[in-house]
Amino acid sequence: MLNTGNTAFMMICTALVFVMTPGLGFFYGGFGRRKNVVNNMMNSIFIMGLGTFLWVLIGYSLSFGGKGLFIGNLKHIGLHGIGQDSVTGTIPTLVFVAFQMMFAIIAPAIITGSVAGRMKFNALFIFVALWSLVVYYPMAHMVWGDGGLLGNGWLKSVDFAGGNVVHIASGVSGLVLCLLLGKRHGYEQHHTYSIHNIPLVMLGMGLLWFGWFGFNAGSALESNGLAAHAFMTTAVSGGTAMLSWMFIDFIKGKKVTLIGACTGAIAGLVGITPGAGFVPIWSAIIIGAFVSPVCYYGIVLIKTKLKFDDALDAFGIHGIGGIFGGILTGVFASTTINSATADGLFFGEMSQFVSQVISIGISIAVSVIGTLICVGIVRLITPIRVDRKEERIGLDMSEHGESAYPSFTGLD
Repeated sequence: MLNTGNTAFMMICTALVFVMTPGLGFFYGGFGRRKNVVNNMMNSIFIMGLGTFLWVLIGYSLSFGGKGLFIGNLKHIGLHGIGQDSVTGTIPTLVFVAFQMMFAIIAPAIITGSVAGRMKFNALFIFVALWSLVVYYPMAHMVWGDGGLLGNGWLKSVDFAGGNVVHIASGVSGLVLCLLLGKRHGYEQHHTYSIHNIPLVMLGMGLLWFGWFGFNAGSALESNGLAAHAFMTTAVSGGTAMLSWMFIDFIKGKKVTLIGACTGAIAGLVGITPGAGFVPIWSAIIIGAFVSPVCYYGIVLIKTKLKFDDALDAFGIHGIGGIFGGILTGVFASTTINSATADGLFFGEMSQFVSQVISIGISIAVSVIGTLICVGIVRLITPIRVDRKEERIGLDMSEHGESAYPSFTGLD
């Protein structure tokens, strides 16, 4: 039965999640080099158009249409059969469609942080369209769809707001893509890649955190106690992780940095996402406290060992943080919080923990194989990397013919 209060709540949450994509654009734009800031932002913004188009055309239907282990069907192509009177739970189906669409937009946008400063825009455009079809829509169905392999169809793993679907899938895909693309020229000379605009990073973090309340609380799909619980676990984990990263900064360099505080907050928000509506609030403190050092040392050790160029640490934060959060969901999940889960390892039960670990392994495999397929197809159509001259000039001018900071002589 339609509930107007729930409907209003979910429309607000949908708008909050929408804000996260331009927020990510600011976050990535500030982190990158000055000559690539327009490109870094554009890599997020264009998906607001492409993602919306694909989701309405076939994405929603493949993700939530019909019953199956791996993928839905095309019965709702172009939202066929979904009208003003269609209801999902207690909200209009169109509101549910719109809410899930925002997830489908920001997930591929996260990937772009791994390839900043060197991927051709037309190649990225094609890749995002293919990745949505090959990786995101199947993952969304397998986790949240009717009869999905990782959800109610077999494994019974849980993912409240997108740990597997959004963060692990995008983070791991970003790692594979940056390995295939290769390093930026002069990457070893780290001083040439210093963060160009810290205030933009802070603005982006603020918008992301603001939107994340809708991201997690809205995943309850109702304005109820579970939504309030997810809201609080989100705040607690994000805040604790910020403090944890600041502490690492102080121990390592005797100075607390704004970049570290912002990065820690995002790590905490990623870490709590899969369990926001399944774990107790006190456990969000533990998740937030430990996700920062896990991501910090994961970035330092893995990048040093494998020598890959994950430009803006999409894998280091979203991939590692999502995996860590998914595992700890299996540790701290509690039936007293949400009856949709089994009790976790901390409460003496093993099954949910095992399900979480297996689901993470399958998510990684789908992301790796799907990304390899997408890159293989893109390479048949166009080169995926800009040439050395274009990279030296900067992708703002070479790919878009624009500059974020032009000379205003004669224009004022």
